[in-house]
Amino acid sequence: MKIFGKELIGYQTPKFQVEVEKGKLKLFSKAIGEMAAVYVDEEAAKSLGYRSLPVPPTFLFCLEMERADPYDWMLELEIPLGNVLHAGQSFTYHETACAGDILQFSGEIIDVYSKKNNELQFIVHRNYVCFLEGAAVAEFDRTVVIQTRGKGN
Repeated sequence: MKIFGKELIGYQTPKFQVEVEKGKLKLFSKAIGEMAAVYVDEEAAKSLGYRSLPVPPTFLFCLEMERADPYDWMLELEIPLGNVLHAGQSFTYHETACAGDILQFSGEIIDVYSKKNNELQFIVHRNYVCFLEGAAVAEFDRTVVIQTRGKGN
């Protein structure tokens, strides 16, 4: 199996835009058990100063999966999707996005490392999320691990 190294650092993933939809926000809130009025009732959200329903924590990860092909960059880098596991994620927030906002996503690989004599290879992908006007909404890192042991190698 291919060994992924530091040469991947700086690799840019394709940019895309997505609109934050009220229905998806409500469904996500219900799915995670977040039923606070601010996340499901637009009038309650507006009474608290939001433009509309605010994006709940971690929803940006779901929005990132709205791209036409969320795994295109992994396929381009010849990462075997059957060997990939989600290893973690972290978020840094700057502004609150709300239903109706159109967000732009861009990303890059910021770290690559291995463990267990390259049997586990880790890639850290950072997403940058901003409003169309350019103001930063958030950054979030997704770490994936590629298993090589016991995968036909």
